[in-house]
Amino acid sequence: MTGEVTAAVTAAVTNENVRALAAELRDLLGAENVSADAAALERASVDGARLSPIIVEQLPLGRAELVAWPTSAELIAATVAAAVRHRVPVTPRGKGTGNYGQAIPMSGGLVLDTTRARAIVEFGEGYVVVEAGVPMAKIEHEANARGQQVLMYPSTANSSIGGFLSGGSGGTGSIRHGMLHQDFALALDVVHADGEGTLVHVEGADAEPYIHNYGTAGIIARAKIALEPLQPWRGFFASFDTFEQALSVIRPFAELEPTPRLVSADPPVLAAALPADEGIPAGRASLRAILDEASLPAATALVEQAGGRVELVREGTQAMLKISRISYNHPIEWLQKSHPGRYFHVEVAGDALVDRIAEVERVYVGGMLHIEAQKGRPIGMLAGIYSSAQEVYDGFDKLTELGVGFHNCHQWYVDYQPERTAELARTTDPLGLLNPGKLQQELTVRTGRQA
Repeated sequence: MTGEVTAAVTAAVTNENVRALAAELRDLLGAENVSADAAALERASVDGARLSPIIVEQLPLGRAELVAWPTSAELIAATVAAAVRHRVPVTPRGKGTGNYGQAIPMSGGLVLDTTRARAIVEFGEGYVVVEAGVPMAKIEHEANARGQQVLMYPSTANSSIGGFLSGGSGGTGSIRHGMLHQDFALALDVVHADGEGTLVHVEGADAEPYIHNYGTAGIIARAKIALEPLQPWRGFFASFDTFEQALSVIRPFAELEPTPRLVSADPPVLAAALPADEGIPAGRASLRAILDEASLPAATALVEQAGGRVELVREGTQAMLKISRISYNHPIEWLQKSHPGRYFHVEVAGDALVDRIAEVERVYVGGMLHIEAQKGRPIGMLAGIYSSAQEVYDGFDKLTELGVGFHNCHQWYVDYQPERTAELARTTDPLGLLNPGKLQQELTVRTGRQA
């Protein structure tokens, strides 16, 4: 979608368009599922973008003129069709837990909130079919009750499945299963902005182009995702005198059998910012993991050989979810809460995070690394003290010199297969109404890079 098309669409939207759409949606969805109330519009116009000081400097990026809550996949399709008829842009939204502005309605118009479409349609052996608004934690609980588990879920476990598929990358379970686009979504029912109001069913490789594109080529209304047999997971907490000791076990932990579901580690300052927990003692580097019960002896041996100690082991789904919620981006969020306005972060990857940690942390003033075991190579979030966007960008060159892959966490553009997404959107969104402002065909190092 070109910038010219986006500008033309935005200019064509008038209050009259929105008023006409609101009237139609109230008849379609019920008045309780449509709002132009100022408070509702404000809530629908923000996400977790305040995690990025670079994006904060550019806020507000847009404000909804109308918000709707369709209560089924079919009504999601009908809502999109109505918006197309009235030429009103549509920004899809799940729980709004994305961190980089993907759910901000940059062209105004309608925010389509999927969180009331919460039906669990079907459980089967190795799969579940759910509507877009079902929280990942609910899917996991329901699957566990049937002796199964989802392949992975995000660190913000209350995120909706539609939001996770549209904006996520990986999470708890990805050490074994890789990233989100790798055999997680078996089939999708998506909605195109062609005015037809139908659910388009896609399976396997045909579903993959709709993942991680923020709804710019089609809005996910229903998903069939993969399940596997439930394992006896245990929450494992260990601590070390130094972060270097914790780093030394990250790669061996990823190779434990059965494969861990999650392994996270933090230096003492980052660990101190996390919610108080007896498993995270003050003044020590922290390692948390979700391990199969069978791997506990080997994990304990690894910790002790590295000079650390096991603090405690917990059981239960809630304990696993709690560990997940202090993984990936979340330690940085807790750090920012402890030190308001001070820190930013960059997503990083590669063996240099272990082998050259001192050099990596020196890339940014006050540098600290949160690290995750991952399939193939460790990944992490490198925090630094924020001074300017340019200093953040300049650090990218230094990371490249160290052999560190990075992803710019401070932009809202589609940066996974953007050319493919743009090509698909020419057919599925000919008027450029789906989440305008998020799709560009060409990206540079300054807008994002995944190495």
